[in-house]
Amino acid sequence: MTETFVIAQGGGPTAVINQTMVGAVLEARKQHPGCRVLGALHGVRGIRDGNYVDLSTLSEQELHLLAATPSAALGSTRDKPDQAYCEIVLKRLRDAGATAFIYIGGNDTAGTQQILTEAAGGDIAFVHAPKTIDNDLVENDHTPGFISAAEFVASAFASVDLDFRALPGIYVGIVMGRHAGFLTAAAAAWQLDDESGPHLLYVPELAFSPARFVADVRDVIARHGRCIVAMSEGVTAEDGRSVVENLVARERLEFDAHGNVRLSGGDLGMAVEQALRDGLPGVRARVDTFGYLPRGNLTTINATDAREAFEAGAFAVGAAARGGGSVALQEEGGITKPRLVPLANVAGKTRHLPESFLLSEGTRLSAEGKAYFERLVPRHIKIAKPFV
Repeated sequence: MTETFVIAQGGGPTAVINQTMVGAVLEARKQHPGCRVLGALHGVRGIRDGNYVDLSTLSEQELHLLAATPSAALGSTRDKPDQAYCEIVLKRLRDAGATAFIYIGGNDTAGTQQILTEAAGGDIAFVHAPKTIDNDLVENDHTPGFISAAEFVASAFASVDLDFRALPGIYVGIVMGRHAGFLTAAAAAWQLDDESGPHLLYVPELAFSPARFVADVRDVIARHGRCIVAMSEGVTAEDGRSVVENLVARERLEFDAHGNVRLSGGDLGMAVEQALRDGLPGVRARVDTFGYLPRGNLTTINATDAREAFEAGAFAVGAAARGGGSVALQEEGGITKPRLVPLANVAGKTRHLPESFLLSEGTRLSAEGKAYFERLVPRHIKIAKPFV
């Protein structure tokens, strides 16, 4: 029987998600000469609609060029299939003669694979390959895509700190992360010393108070003459609602197809800037929303991230032969290796920034947190400490 692999990409694109796709394609061709490898366009929607590209026909040169290209080459989707949607997907996979379906994505993608696994009864292997800049998949030490995005954020905040040493004021950078603060915490990975920015971190795992925020900034200004802040777009107020819901009038809020409040638009930045103007009148303040910039930046594709993403895709092919599951990047003795874990361990679950990564006040990295980011995002650019 000729093996037929179907591969799809789901959720937000990253700098290295195509490495995972190409790793799977090349490993499938290596382990199963003559196999078919179909790429579903725009995730499970492509399977539902029978919209495929034949990856079997591409040369290794073409594939390696795709691997080194950011964003999802197959197109992505935010669809979160329910049981009925998955039944259609399963039928279409059988129509295509699929023996394995490798879906590259986050915890919702793992959830889709779990539903399909339970419905299929064993005739198709379902594998979830990890992908997310949020770094929020349980069972993973870190996820493909995170290191490259974290390097963008770390370098950006190091650059901003140098800028605001020259012309002091307040800077707030709003970073992606609805439920997990890993990417925001990475802003501190390239700090020169304890006097360097970011001076304050605000992550979704800890309740956010606008009044306390202004007081924190005031204290930092008094000590350093400037204040650099890294804030997660998903910071949550003490009432359990996202800060954007507290600071922006409901009629101005935007919602996605799943009812989630749109977090990274300009309204949150303007609201934070207004809070600073009201609380600290006369102090120069700037708020930027990073938005999608970190997740697929051409110039910050990290070599380790790319290699690990490729290896995760290759490992997914072997995982299919073992009946499927979720591929997880796990660290042991300083070495990161892909492992196979049950889909149920990952599906629909969120890994949060550990409390131990922050000092007791919750706005700075602890020694443990610094060690984690130094391991994943070591500073590779040498800079002098300014006179100011």
